[in-house]
Amino acid sequence: MLIIPIKEGENIDRALKRFKRKFDRTGTKRQLQTRKQFTKPSVMRRAQIQKAQYIQSLRDAEDI
Repeated sequence: MLIIPIKEGENIDRALKRFKRKFDRTGTKRQLQTRKQFTKPSVMRRAQIQKAQYIQSLRDAEDI
């Protein structure tokens, strides 16, 4: 459970922004999305490899 203490005279928009930032950092939404549908380990591994290849190609292009 996330608790965001609101300080005296603090704007509610600012407190809401802090809540959203804290919620994103916990990774709750990402975890719910991954649990929503089962993905085979081979598919996850393939996606990781593709992501690594893409990042590596960006880094190689940057060096050129």
